[in-house]
Amino acid sequence: MRNTMTCNELQELIADTVVVDVMTPEDYSACHIAGAKNACIYEMVFLERIAEYVSGRDTRIVVYDASGTTRAAVAARERLNLAGYSNVSILDGGLSAWRSVGLTVETGDQSGAAEPELKDGTYRIDVEKSMLEWIGRNINNRHYGRIAIREGNLVIKGGKLSAGNIILDMSTITNLDLQDSGWRNMLISHLTSDDFFAVNRFPTASFRLTGWEAQPEVSPDAQSGIGTGDLTIRDVTRPISFPAIVVPQADGSIKAHAAFDIDRTLWNVCYGSGKMFERLGMHLVHDIISLELFILAR
Repeated sequence: MRNTMTCNELQELIADTVVVDVMTPEDYSACHIAGAKNACIYEMVFLERIAEYVSGRDTRIVVYDASGTTRAAVAARERLNLAGYSNVSILDGGLSAWRSVGLTVETGDQSGAAEPELKDGTYRIDVEKSMLEWIGRNINNRHYGRIAIREGNLVIKGGKLSAGNIILDMSTITNLDLQDSGWRNMLISHLTSDDFFAVNRFPTASFRLTGWEAQPEVSPDAQSGIGTGDLTIRDVTRPISFPAIVVPQADGSIKAHAAFDIDRTLWNVCYGSGKMFERLGMHLVHDIISLELFILAR
């Protein structure tokens, strides 16, 4: 049995073949090979869907994805082989190849076929659905929580991220790992005090994006790159850079995500630093803070 099958070969054998579109239900609804079934490889019920369509493990099955350029159909074939299906091929070139030679397709809701794109403009950050998460560590444990975004925006120019501004409300620092309210409140008080972020004197922190260097895309649906800019915490502003992705959404909004580490002592957050103090004992706190940004902007 061959791993792949051409469009002409499938056309000749289609009457005795179970053809399976492995893309999302939305894509399947928009356009699929006439008579094909849908079992999305991204869903946990993939094999259950196959079992609904295929009566025996030796049934001839042809799987296809959108373009034949990703691992979607390959992954589907591998899953089926591991599950005992012995006669599985991949349609060479996927749906794109089938359509290019004018073979029969069924179409429906075309909204599922539209590819979201990054449109130029200024996008205001939805502060209710965006957040910064933090992780801090000491010799015995780690703590994590969130900080709310007060306001901000992202600017798309020439189809890519070009500028942006984020202001964090430092008074909203929360802790999510301590279950005891007494210990949790003590930690938050510690973090907002002069020991760490001195929130009474510096109620906000901010980041200003000044540059974006595009990197090889993580997928056709996302724009990946290295963002650079100025991070201000307490009374210090320093340049930073970090990897991030920006993903257009079907409703015209955009989502952005970044995860990176900073050395807090560079921003005068020095409590418990082993390179700043000696004989700290239980008060030793790691210098590195991990930050993760989740942004929705409209």
